[in-house]
Amino acid sequence: MNKIKKTIPNLLLRRATLSEEDRAIGHIENEKINFINFKQYSETVECLSLALINLGLTAKTKVCILSHTRKEWNFLDLAIMSSGAITVPIYPTYPADEIEYILSHCEAEFLILENNHQFEKILEIQNKLKSVKKIITLDYIKSDLSNILSKDISLYKYDECLSLGSNEAQKQPEQFTINIENIMPEDVATIVYTSGTTGQPKGAVIKHQALFQVLLNIKRFTHSAIYKEDRLLTYLPLSHVLGRLESFLPLVFGCEAVYAESMKKLIHNIPLVQPTLLMAVPRVLEKIYEKAQEYITHNEVRKNIFEWAQNVANDYYASIYQDKTPKTLTIVQYQLAQKLVFEQVYNMFGGKIRYLISGGAPLNVKIIKFLRNSNLTVLEGYGLTETVAPCCLNPLNKQVPGTVGQPIGDVEIKFLDDGEILIKSTALFSEYYKDPEATAQALDKDGWFHTGDIGSFDGEGFLRITDRKKDIIITSGGKNIAPQKIEGLLKDSQHITHCVIIGNQQKYLTALIGIDKEVFEPYFEKLEIADDCNYNELANHPAINSIIQAEIDKVNEQLGSYETIKKFKIIPAEISTDNYLTPSLKIKKKLICKDYSNLIEAMYKNK
Repeated sequence: MNKIKKTIPNLLLRRATLSEEDRAIGHIENEKINFINFKQYSETVECLSLALINLGLTAKTKVCILSHTRKEWNFLDLAIMSSGAITVPIYPTYPADEIEYILSHCEAEFLILENNHQFEKILEIQNKLKSVKKIITLDYIKSDLSNILSKDISLYKYDECLSLGSNEAQKQPEQFTINIENIMPEDVATIVYTSGTTGQPKGAVIKHQALFQVLLNIKRFTHSAIYKEDRLLTYLPLSHVLGRLESFLPLVFGCEAVYAESMKKLIHNIPLVQPTLLMAVPRVLEKIYEKAQEYITHNEVRKNIFEWAQNVANDYYASIYQDKTPKTLTIVQYQLAQKLVFEQVYNMFGGKIRYLISGGAPLNVKIIKFLRNSNLTVLEGYGLTETVAPCCLNPLNKQVPGTVGQPIGDVEIKFLDDGEILIKSTALFSEYYKDPEATAQALDKDGWFHTGDIGSFDGEGFLRITDRKKDIIITSGGKNIAPQKIEGLLKDSQHITHCVIIGNQQKYLTALIGIDKEVFEPYFEKLEIADDCNYNELANHPAINSIIQAEIDKVNEQLGSYETIKKFKIIPAEISTDNYLTPSLKIKKKLICKDYSNLIEAMYKNK
């Protein structure tokens, strides 16, 4: 990798030469995986790139992609960058007004969108779109919708672009390579808008050399332990920097990437694809853990066997981590525990997983140990949009639960006096687009990025994240409290799905609790709750509140007196990406506190 120009399109050309006939990209159709090889992969990108240029795309033009994760997203992303233009992802879950903000802010001239649903959003805002001149659609758009599109915007189909680009490639067989050679590492590759938990998203400007460097950092840190025989099951949003980075891994390692049919079909796709590597955000792993816990705790025999198996496995790994050989009895018991309990969990992931890579938010230590005991190695990492995904990762040969690993590649880390983490690397964003003030606050003159996260190194150089700087609660008594720790303990409960800790400038802490109706369905008959009940009814039901109170009491026993939750309220709504979760499944604390200020006020009334 060091010998080629440090751009993503150059990686594509190199891989197409090295692994021409090897399988590259797969998609699922009729319960079967269909693959293209790296030569076909490169040719597809070439056709799309030449087509875009034929349609008027020029260097530094912004092209927005509004689509769920699919192979065409990746093809077009590489085609845009191979043309010297700039990819700007938009989350497909965004409503029309947020889409309009990004399109207008980055002044996108091209828009690639997925289907009728996304097209309808564009029709809603088309009179506000001053810069968009061309739209390319991936799926069929109904004529009664396309006929309403403004005459100032030209409409093209994905298949038409492939055909057009194929003709151009025959006329100019060297042009694609020439175009790529003209791209410099210092050129902007993409602008990634943060999903934003507190306000308008900011556009992180990322250059080719930064994307290249993070891939190089991963390759060096893993000591090339990812092979061409490895297979990824790709389902994370490509609009998110972690999913986007995953889409480039085949270019580095020559491995296969199979695109899941959808997030909803992920569990169904896993046994078919049998991935060896699986990227995951914590919420996906939490849901699997919750399902397993629900299955286990509803049968006393299963519960006792599971607890025994967990204890045996924990003893086994305690010896391993101390570089000791486990006792013979422990080894025998661990092997039995594998057969009775843990193999079932392992097989849920397809039976071939070597590594689960988790990022985006902290993963509860209990879940890490549960997966580890099931022979599923979790490599927890740390990164932000501004660090182009991972800047830290747990090593393959030693994982320390509760940490996000060690700095990778050229990443340097230091801490301010208040514990804020500062990062320096070539793999950093360059600026916030059109926002010099925010850029100056985040990047100091020496090139250190101020993450806003609080953390520290342990004795072996593993990084622990304790909280977000802006989330630190200072009570009226002057106590500094990190809510992330408390929220993590609460979410470990079977009955609490989300929570927000409140207490800034207050005498005591309170909590807004989010629940999942599905978790409580087994109680409905006994509590005489109707199956079609709504979240408001559940939030105000005395028995449901008693269950939550019991969970909070358990957590309070693990906390200092000033950290304990004195009161709580259940949020009377389902929490999802449609309201209070960002597309990367982080809770929008500011919005949820604003919308439920009445509940917060009630908890502090007559204090």
